[in-house]
Amino acid sequence: MNTLVAEERKDLNRSALKKLRKSGEIPAVVYGSDIDTKSISIKNADFLKVMKGVGRNGIISLNLDGEAKDVMLRDYQNTSITKDILHVDFLQVDQHTEIDAKVSVVLKGTSNGEKVGGVAKQTLHELDVTAKASDLPDYIEIDITDFEIGHSVRVADIKQEYSNCTFKHDDDEAIVIIDYVKVVEEEEDTTEVEA
Repeated sequence: MNTLVAEERKDLNRSALKKLRKSGEIPAVVYGSDIDTKSISIKNADFLKVMKGVGRNGIISLNLDGEAKDVMLRDYQNTSITKDILHVDFLQVDQHTEIDAKVSVVLKGTSNGEKVGGVAKQTLHELDVTAKASDLPDYIEIDITDFEIGHSVRVADIKQEYSNCTFKHDDDEAIVIIDYVKVVEEEEDTTEVEA
């Protein structure tokens, strides 16, 4: 399991936050059902490395004051231009406790339908799911390589493969459809110009 070392923050004023960020650390909080909310700091480089390893919904071992807690990334704020992380929220989890999460949908391949002029229209880029922390997928992958024009994947179609998750969507909600591209032809101007 990926481990992240954290230190408790005592000084919570704005100047302390600026100083913290300048030194390469990120202010954060950790909370959960059996932990008081704590203000902490983590090293930016370590956070990015761990997140790359576990993914958006992965479980992280947060080492705080010599005690390890299983946590998940719940939320984060970043700057709009540079995308630097400004603040992170961690939720303490029990591997068997069900939690709500958003899971990204990734399309794999180029469909047969696209090769003959169609287009893959992805209508859902994220799915709202409930699952045990240990069962949450980092993402849901749909291989569209063999899809012809008119083929679609709905929420019901992926339920069996991700049976450990409860989807908060209607079964008939489309995730992706391989559709025709409508070609708009310009009408020829048939009006005659009188001399």
